[in-house]
Order: sequence, then structure tokens, then C-alpha cells
Amino acid sequence: MASKLVIVESPAKAKTINKYLGKDYYVLASYGHVRDLLPKEGAVDTENFTMKYQVIEKNQRHVDAIRKAMKKADTLLLATDPDREGEAISWHLYDLLEKEGALKGKKCARVVFHEITKRAIQEAIEHPRELSMDLVNAQQSRRALDYLVGFNLSPLLWKKIRRGLSAGRVQSPALRMIVERELEIEKFQSREYWSIEADTPDFSAKLARYQGDKLSQFSITETEQANAVRADLISASAGKLTVTNVDKKQRKRNPAAPFTTSTLQQEASRKLGFSTQRTMRTAQQLYEGIEVDGETVGLITYMRTDSVTLSQDALADIRALISERYGAENLPEKPRMFKTKAKNAQEAHEAIRPTSAYLRPEKIKGALSKDQARLYDLIWKRSIASQMVHATIHTVGIDLMAGAPENLFRATGSTIAKPGFMAVYQESVDDAKAGSGDERLLPPMKEGDTVELNEIRAEQHFTEPPPRYTEASLVKTLEEHGIGRPSTYASIISTLTSREYVDLEKRRFTPTDVGRVVNKFLTEHFTQYVDYNFTAKLEDELDEVSRGEKEWIPLMKSFWGPFKALVDDKEQSVSRKDVTQEELDEKCPKCGKPLSKRLGRRGTFIGCSGYPECDYTRSLDGEEGGNTPEVVEGRTCPSCDAPLFIRQGRYGKFIGCSAYPKCKHLEPIEKPAETGVACPECGKGQMLMRKSRYGKIFYSCSSYPDCKYAVWNEPVNEACPDCGWPILTLKTTKRKGAEKICPQKECGYAVPVEESDSDSA
Repeated sequence: MASKLVIVESPAKAKTINKYLGKDYYVLASYGHVRDLLPKEGAVDTENFTMKYQVIEKNQRHVDAIRKAMKKADTLLLATDPDREGEAISWHLYDLLEKEGALKGKKCARVVFHEITKRAIQEAIEHPRELSMDLVNAQQSRRALDYLVGFNLSPLLWKKIRRGLSAGRVQSPALRMIVERELEIEKFQSREYWSIEADTPDFSAKLARYQGDKLSQFSITETEQANAVRADLISASAGKLTVTNVDKKQRKRNPAAPFTTSTLQQEASRKLGFSTQRTMRTAQQLYEGIEVDGETVGLITYMRTDSVTLSQDALADIRALISERYGAENLPEKPRMFKTKAKNAQEAHEAIRPTSAYLRPEKIKGALSKDQARLYDLIWKRSIASQMVHATIHTVGIDLMAGAPENLFRATGSTIAKPGFMAVYQESVDDAKAGSGDERLLPPMKEGDTVELNEIRAEQHFTEPPPRYTEASLVKTLEEHGIGRPSTYASIISTLTSREYVDLEKRRFTPTDVGRVVNKFLTEHFTQYVDYNFTAKLEDELDEVSRGEKEWIPLMKSFWGPFKALVDDKEQSVSRKDVTQEELDEKCPKCGKPLSKRLGRRGTFIGCSGYPECDYTRSLDGEEGGNTPEVVEGRTCPSCDAPLFIRQGRYGKFIGCSAYPKCKHLEPIEKPAETGVACPECGKGQMLMRKSRYGKIFYSCSSYPDCKYAVWNEPVNEACPDCGWPILTLKTTKRKGAEKICPQKECGYAVPVEESDSDSA
């Protein structure tokens, strides 16, 4: 047995590192966190902030394997990820083993590397350090805060709005951003304005000055005014425009910095259409190692970083490639240095870059999946371009007179004189910047030239509301406010959609009725805790803990006291009706009582305040009965004899009693198909095939809601040979065909399925 036991987080990484170390080393995976807080009240003792942990059930067997291996080893090397979470995982494992006496008389050290290459691994092993309790305490304080907010605020939402809701320290300000943007859009009043355009055989120009007055956006606002200006200019120009001024300039455009976690998420969303989760999942695969030419290679550096700096070795590598591949004229005299723009930047690591500039995308494309190839190409090009010379752009602005000097059209254009870094990569832009800059090429002209005029057009325009957030623009805005950490943005966005607080349509976020009500409740009653500045300040203080500049327990106490008092107050002083109903200045046409806007199971509707005596309802657009459930004809509830309704739930339509919540009878409309596969999570129920509310097939435990385990792919009654998870799933894609895969994301087991196996499965 090897004398040195190395612990990493994922089995994929363990396989890669095993190949780099000698026979004296044995590498095992922790499969992420090994311990978490007890999932019940009291897990955080708020008197002195001691934390009550337990081993995560699904990782118990991995802890057992580590414990067993440690008996035969004389040294424990904790090599989990080089960030706050990785430090905490190492500490939890160390604390667990030490309390059991498993480390008695043995050495233990922390090793850190930012790329999975043979050189980086061996260098890390040669330079171990002690565990950083500052980083561990920073992670503990974050976990405790998230627990305390979730465990106290979420049940309050259940009581005041509906079950299954949640609130979070970062999630709630993010929801507020989306709702506030939607309210801006709804309040927005479009304004009409006109532009006057002149077309010549080679280019178009826009009216900039009329009768001596400089035009602004709203100088021309009506059809009659626009047509009068157009007619006057047609008459004055007599079919010709005269060049009165040619303004030529040269400007430089510098490359963007190499990727951080946040900028990678934004650019992958804009350029590739990737969600934040898809980006991070794919980057993790590239970091942990891909088999290239028979050797497993970590292709990029660690993907959770705020740093825009590159190591001296990386700079030398990239500069050598630029000189060889793009020529010495595209290499600046000195390496480029960048400064981070992000608040609370954690700059202990490098920027995200390829582990070797010579691993060109086209060279290794065949070894990568489509997503891996596209993301690696993005990272490689951004890193190389960041160290190239600036682009040189020639811009020209031309003023053209229409009949008199008081009437001037202006045409602008630009040409790229020297592409520099732009030959490799150009950064994408957000909505607000889209279309800025004019890349048209204008013909050579000089003052006094006459240009033939084809037509003068009057173009009508309307101002547009601010755009809804995309994942890219939401991530950018959260980072600009200093809210949350880039590594958590993917899970925050996932929670907002899974809780049905927002819908993602055409890659843009729209708040649901539930999201609006939750946000209204939090902004009115927990104003401080969804305030952007408060959230950012708390983030700053947590970062101070990680740097050893602030003690974490006093920070926790200063947060907990006022927060708990507010929760207790709102539990008594705010009623469910206050939150879910909004009285309208309108009488019920059926009974004369006031109408109110209400949140129902299928969204917001208008109903009578005299319910249940008066059942008048209508949708927000005025259709009566708009929120009235469909009655099941010819049947009554077998429990209480009340009418049965067809209702819409989280997992599709079902039949429920109209007397709910007094009577909680419910039944499926169609009996879910049985798979014969036992639930791997609870072991009691079996996996059933169901349909989501949008008609997509998925598989979940028959014991729901007691057990909420679910998968999208068809379960197969076989244990994973790598991690031992009780089931595999059958996944079919165009690229890879049918595969049996492990549903545990951190495992990564996948094998092709022969056609006969696929049929039998």
C-alpha cells in the first residue's frame, strides 16, 4: 500500500493525478463536501455559533474508503480545490479523522495547485502548507448565514404565501433585480421620434444640423414635422450633397483581459448560448483532465477565480506562440498587465487560461465533446489575444451640406488598419452597447467634393424599454454590485428558475406572479436584507474574515440578533392575506363586496373578497372565471363528498378536492408508469415515469413529497461500477448515441450501450 494518501474532490481528477505521481502515492476522491450542517433547526448554535455537522449520507462510503486507506498510510495530503470551499472540505476531512484518532502519529499537510499538469502537481507536493483557518472560517460563516436565512425566512414564506418557497442571502437580491427591471418595463412609455437619412450610391448619412440648429434625439417627433423637413431638404439639395468637412482620426483598441469566472460565464452566454451551469460544468471537465493522444491532460487552469493576472511561465509560453504563429509584429515589447474591475476580488489564483498555449483548439478538437471544444476555443483565443498588440483603427467623419451650410448630414465609418489582437478574438457586448460604433467603409472624399443624392428618407422610431436580464447581464450586474461570488451565480440562477420565481424565455428572465409576490414581501418587510448595498457590505466583511482581518463569530452575532427579531415580529404582525391579496377600488358584480387581486395556484387573478360565500373570479385581462379550476364531471370527493377539481401542480395536472385545505384528497389524472427500479435515495419507493408541467418526461420517486429524488433520463437497475450509486441512467444523444451514465454529476461514469442492451433497457 502507498505510504502517502492524496485526497482530491472528484474521481476524474483523482484518475488524472494518479498518473502523475509515483507508486508511493494513492489518490482518492472525497466527492465534494464530506460533511454539512444537520438538516434541522439548531444546527447552528446561535449563542456561541458552534456548528453541528454530520457526514453527508451519500458520501459516507467515500469517507469510509478514505478512513480505511489512512490506516495503511503514514501521510495525508489534502489536495482539494484551491478556494474557500476546497479549504473547508480539507478541514472537515482532517477534523473528522483527527477526532477518530486516525491521524495519530501521522503527518498531514495541505497542497494546492491551480492546474492539473505533471509540473504543477509535483511542485505542489514539494511545497505543502498548513490548513488556512481564515479561509475555513470564512466558508463556515457563509454556510451559517445561508442556513440561518434559509431556515428562518423560508418557513415564513411558506406560512405567508405558499409551501415550497425559499429565500436566500444572495438569491433574494437577484430576484429583486429581475422584478425591478420588469416594473421598469411595465412603466415605460414609448416616445416617437424621427431621423432624416440621405442615401447616396455608396453610403448613407444622417441629418445632424437643420436650419442652423443641432438636432437631438427628440428634435423631430411628428410625422408632419418629419415630412416637412424632408421636403425642404429635397428642394434645397437639388439632388446633390457637398462635402464641407472630412475628419480623420486614428485610434487604438486594446484587448480584453483573460477570463475570470464571471467574464467567462458572461462571454459563454453571449457567444455560445451557454447557461452559467453549462459553462461551469464544461470548464470543470476541461480543468480536471481530458485524454489527448493517450495521455490525460488538464487543459485549463482552475475555473473559479477573480484574477486577471497570468504567471510568468504562462506569459512566456503565450508570447512564444504569438511570435511563432502570428509574427513578431503582433507581440508587444512587454507582457500586458491587467487590473481587476470586480468588487471583493479574490486574486489568489491566475486568470482562466490554457495550461499550454501550444495545445491549440484545432489540434485537440477530436478529443473533446462539442461543448468542451467550443469553450476551450473561447478560453484559448481570449488568453492569446490578451497578450497581443493593440488593433489600429482609422475612423472618418464626413459633413455633407444640403443646399446651405445650415443643413448638414453626417456620415461616419471606420477601417481596421492593423488588426493586432482582433485577428484572434473580439469581445462581445451587452444590449446597451450593441450597435455602437460604425464599421462602414466610406469612399475617399475631400472638402468641396459633390456627391450624388439618391433619396432623402424620413424614418420613424420609438424609444424602447430597458431589456430584460439575460444570464450574462444578470451575472455582470450582480458582480458590479459586489453581490455574491461568481462561483455561486450558477446555483443562484438555477434556484430562481426551479422555485418558479422566474421564467427563462428566449434567454431572458421574466418574473412569475409568485416571484413578484415573494419579492414584494421581502422588499416591504425585510428591506435591509434585500438591499444591494447591505448585501455587498456583508460580502466585504466575509472577505475580511477570509483574509484574517475580521473575526467571524462577532460578525455572525451582529447579523443574527436584528434578523431573528425581525422574523419573529413579521410572523405575528403580517397575515397571509396582507401578502397574497391586494384590494382593488372595484365592487364585485355578483355580490357587491370589494374585489381584490390575489395569488392563486395558477398565477394572479381577480376575485371577490367574500370568498368562499361568493365565488366570482376573473383573469387579469377581464375574462370571467379565469382562475376557476375545471370541475370533474360526475364525481365528488370520496373523502368528504365535495366537488373535485382538475388543478395544475408543479409536476403537471392532478385531481384535488375543492374543500382544500380542509380536505387534502388528491389523485393523479393518469397513473404514472412504473419502472421497476428502486429509488436510490430513500430505497423505499420506486422510480415512476412522469410528465412535467411543460410535457417533458422525467422519473421521480413514488414516495414524493417525502423523497424528492428525480432524474431526467430513464433509470437502469444497475449500480455504478465507479462510485457504487445504486442506479445508472440511459441517455441518448445524436453525437454519442445511447450511453449508460451515472446520475451522480461528480462521478462522470459513462459507457456506450450496444443496440441489444439499449433495446432491453
